[in-house]
Amino acid sequence: MSEREQAKQIIDQLPDYKISNILMFLKGVQYDDDIEDDIFCERLAEKYFNDPDPEKEQSITIEELAKDLGIDL
Repeated sequence: MSEREQAKQIIDQLPDYKISNILMFLKGVQYDDDIEDDIFCERLAEKYFNDPDPEKEQSITIEELAKDLGIDL
């Protein structure tokens, strides 16, 4: 039996008055994942903005990228 199945089995056996506590806990765990994603993105942006490489501002069109990769649009 998988861990997910075990968790569902335990939840199914809990009395209704405990379900709200489990729900709050699960939402908290989900919220932590969202925070970690936000922190990752912030660090990625910081790294980009603090990168001294002068070529970081250069860009190409999607057509140029496709051509470089040998993709026909």
